[in-house]
Amino acid sequence: MYVSMGVLLDKANRENYGVMAINCFNLESAFATIHAAEEMNSPIIIDLLMEHLKKHLGLKVVLPAVIGLAREAKVQVAINLDHGKSEDYVKEAINAGFSSVMIDASEKSFEENVKETQKMIRFAKRKEVSVEAEVGGMGAVANENFTNTDMYTNPEEAIEFIKATDVTALAISFGSSHGIMPKGYIPKFDFEIVKKIKKATSKPLVLHGGSGCGADNIRKAVECGINKVNVGSDVMKAQLDALYKQIQENRNKDFVEMVEGTIEPAKEMVKYYINIVGSRNKDILSQTV
Repeated sequence: MYVSMGVLLDKANRENYGVMAINCFNLESAFATIHAAEEMNSPIIIDLLMEHLKKHLGLKVVLPAVIGLAREAKVQVAINLDHGKSEDYVKEAINAGFSSVMIDASEKSFEENVKETQKMIRFAKRKEVSVEAEVGGMGAVANENFTNTDMYTNPEEAIEFIKATDVTALAISFGSSHGIMPKGYIPKFDFEIVKKIKKATSKPLVLHGGSGCGADNIRKAVECGINKVNVGSDVMKAQLDALYKQIQENRNKDFVEMVEGTIEPAKEMVKYYINIVGSRNKDILSQTV
């Protein structure tokens, strides 16, 4: 069932659990993600990154197919444009059929971020599309550009931002980074940032860069008020590892079979995170059967 992200996060917010948002790169990863959610009776969010869409097949090719999977799903599925940094592109995504979009003006001034988010919310409301925004900065594991304390979200700014925009959900920075964490490294989270924003606003909050952050960190983040957890790198790595293993075993293996061999590892990783955030058996469709 294809729904708005706002529908999923409102329930998660009321009941204090998280919903996984899996960054999907192709149709196979979206297929694996949705089927994992079905097996767990969990709502799910498919994140399609603007950067990926612009570099590869494009939203006009990818989005209709993923919407088709969402509509056929036995659980609620939202499709969200991740890190939409261009106002024109985000509007195009809304018109193309995304049920949710992220307008990411976090690298601009606070005032510009508020203004652009307000404008996008007004546009999105016409089509009942939910909107995510971000306050704070996010680093990346690549080149060791980890998120540092100077990039953490200022709680007072986040509270002011939410009151000014009434955004559906707000992504905040409190210790995670985009990418696959080095082996044995667990980032330190500042949970007080989450608690302060949640207490003052009662809004759904979002953790970006969930891959490799550690189960305990994510569970506590959800307890403190995170309702959407973004993971992409860990699922893609599971698929990549599956491909590598198959090539090592048989270099001449049929490519279609190789791709099919990535589905189950991706599903298992998605299910692992669903268990962590507490959304198993939380889908309303499974509760009405």
